[in-house]
Amino acid sequence: MAADRTEPVVTTPHGAVRGRYEHGVAVFRGIPYAAPPFGPRRFRPPEPPEPWDGVRDAGAFGPTAPKPPYSDAFAQYLSDPDVPGDDCLNLNVWTPEPGPGARLPVLLWLHGGALTRGSSAVPVYEGYAFARDGVVLVSANYRLGVEGYGLFPDAPANPGLRDQLAALRWVRESVAAFGGDPDRITLGGQSAGAISVGALIAAPQAQGLFRRAVLQSGPPEASDRDKVRRMVRRMANRLKVPATAEGFAAVERGLLLRTQAEVGRLSSPVLGGPAFGIVVDGDLVPRDPLEALVSGEAARDAGLLMGWTRDEYRLWLAPGGLLERVDRLGAVALAGAMARCHCGHEVVRGYRTLRPRAGAAEIVGQLVTDHLLRRPLRRLADARPGSSYVYEFAWPSRLPDLGACHALDLGFVFDTGDVPDSRRLAGEGAPQDLADTMHAAWVRFAASGDPGWEAWDATHPVRVLGDGPPHTVHGLRDAELALWTAAPPVPEPPPLPRGPRDGAQPRAAELRAVIRRLRRSGDVHGI
Repeated sequence: MAADRTEPVVTTPHGAVRGRYEHGVAVFRGIPYAAPPFGPRRFRPPEPPEPWDGVRDAGAFGPTAPKPPYSDAFAQYLSDPDVPGDDCLNLNVWTPEPGPGARLPVLLWLHGGALTRGSSAVPVYEGYAFARDGVVLVSANYRLGVEGYGLFPDAPANPGLRDQLAALRWVRESVAAFGGDPDRITLGGQSAGAISVGALIAAPQAQGLFRRAVLQSGPPEASDRDKVRRMVRRMANRLKVPATAEGFAAVERGLLLRTQAEVGRLSSPVLGGPAFGIVVDGDLVPRDPLEALVSGEAARDAGLLMGWTRDEYRLWLAPGGLLERVDRLGAVALAGAMARCHCGHEVVRGYRTLRPRAGAAEIVGQLVTDHLLRRPLRRLADARPGSSYVYEFAWPSRLPDLGACHALDLGFVFDTGDVPDSRRLAGEGAPQDLADTMHAAWVRFAASGDPGWEAWDATHPVRVLGDGPPHTVHGLRDAELALWTAAPPVPEPPPLPRGPRDGAQPRAAELRAVIRRLRRSGDVHGI
């Protein structure tokens, strides 16, 4: 049901909610899609929320999942609001027509933040523009860090991913009342959100709940279970508790978050190391999501929009001055990257030939980006020609050293470049015409499955956005990625070059020294 133009009211399966009209669209914030995941529900799969009587106010963002703050080096670029409270499994809806009958396309957005940070309350994700242009935008919170992705012997794996599935089911069941079409749901996310989207569209329990998917700067993947276990064990050792859900549930929440942040400081996209991630669990994630999608056993008919930014790595290295430090490490840093990416000298030599003016930081950054993002996303596109669309975001930030970095594209996709939180990463003067182009493409994809450029085929069309007028390049980055298939993978770290000071060190000790130097350089996060 709908009320007057100042306070729209919609009935959900659990009770009625009252939103607000803002900027010409109806906005509902903080709607519970699951019960608070604490007390007896902690570390357990999500449960439905308790129904409520009367009309629940949905004018403000709900509580965010517990998370540590970004370090100062990253906080200057990335905002991460913290809303206290236990009822953190909530979502928000922006719609132009609150009420059944409109049957508008729906975009369910999952935020990034390395599965340890972020929330749907980040201002860059405001959905006014999507609703203005005829798409119902839904954004959801989910459990993070050890609460959402810890691996314990006495609790089910992947509770954060299970939260996301619960949010998707809520959208499927409830979005028609907000003007959405439950048969035209697009799942979208960036970075860790895109990794989550990849896992969801591969999950047997999610089949039939979505039509399309958007993966921005994040591939479908499953983390090594031992990596996640090592993260849990390191936390348990510091906390002096058993590495069990019961043991962790007894720890004060603030102490748990501080310990998670301290242990997580030793991990990054560039360095690798123990980290929280989605794992194969024999249930929601029965096998590696990328393999399930490439084989065609999941999401067979789903259209895919996916891509990356030209300089993803600069957000991983620029804060804290790591670009300069990696350049100074030179060949030693390159050897560390070879170990990280399991590739040999011939791959690095090929990158240097293709980028003769690049320093060590650029070579390391692009090498790691191709290993983590571009290669798996292109493999997925190769398996689904005709229904996959690939882009590269190329506009460089106005701020020093960032280039076209990780997460910079978000303000353009959401057309929120005018909010201060977008300018923290983009600087002043971001081009509105680029936001118009990108936002319109995402709207078209949500509505029809076609963003407005060629679908992927044997010619490898990539839409370049932000480097002059939008244009398609066939075979973009083919030369770099061909180097990986021409050379066999290296299972062990390759020999490191001998330097004037470190030449006598054994290979493993020298590599550990490089990693320690990088880690001392600052707090390095994924997003």
